[in-house]
Amino acid sequence: MDNYVAVNKANWDSRVPHHIGQYQFDEFRANKDFLSDVVRFDLPRLGEIVGLDVVHLQCHLGTDTLSLARLGAASTTGLDFSPPALAAARDLALECGASINYVESELYDAVAVLGAAQFDLVYTGIGALCWLPDIRRWAQVIADLLRPGGRLFLREGHPVLWSLGDPREDGLLTITYPYFETEGIHFSESQSYVSHDEPLASPDNISFNHGLGQIVSALLAAGMQISALEEHDSAPYNALGDYVSEIGGGEFRLREDPLRLPMTYTLQATKS
Repeated sequence: MDNYVAVNKANWDSRVPHHIGQYQFDEFRANKDFLSDVVRFDLPRLGEIVGLDVVHLQCHLGTDTLSLARLGAASTTGLDFSPPALAAARDLALECGASINYVESELYDAVAVLGAAQFDLVYTGIGALCWLPDIRRWAQVIADLLRPGGRLFLREGHPVLWSLGDPREDGLLTITYPYFETEGIHFSESQSYVSHDEPLASPDNISFNHGLGQIVSALLAAGMQISALEEHDSAPYNALGDYVSEIGGGEFRLREDPLRLPMTYTLQATKS
């Protein structure tokens, strides 16, 4: 899967025109205090970030990045590999009067383009790790970006959720794909995770799962200390069609017996 970056970049470039109308840009423009649903969910765990130098990795359209800037970060940087996504993010920041440094780069090159030990907080959101083949390399990038005492804040889709396949004919959800890190799996999906009429121009993508223990172990090996780990029964998008219902705040969980399935988790770690 050596071509995963090119395949996934084309896929994410093709998602941008469909996503722009679904990411609440108008609300951000109209209300200087508006925050994304994702960051509002994170607030009780995120804590005070006033005065911190913050980088948001794999930032996509930058709505979470802008939300972090609005929470009082001293400086805010967003990094992503998709030029059209970054163009949209820059336009939104300009329209909202926010000073955000958006940088085009693949995740594993982040230290080379941003510099080592430049940040107090690394923030990573839902649906980021599944595009990366090597979780240990990712963890080392996190450690290298942070200053001593700096913190990682990660809310991500749970690897159990990522391992589910399509519902069977009898309606059951079953573990279909690898839970643990392995070679990437190729998918061709004409629709993104938001509603849109036209199919994606580049439907192919390559994704990678990583077990929760593998993620924790990778961070420990990179010299990070785990300070918090919490699993959640909801996700900030409709991950399972009719099997989930919206519960408010942009969150979705299983309709029946939601405690059966961990859908996301929040992990925090500090650099020694």
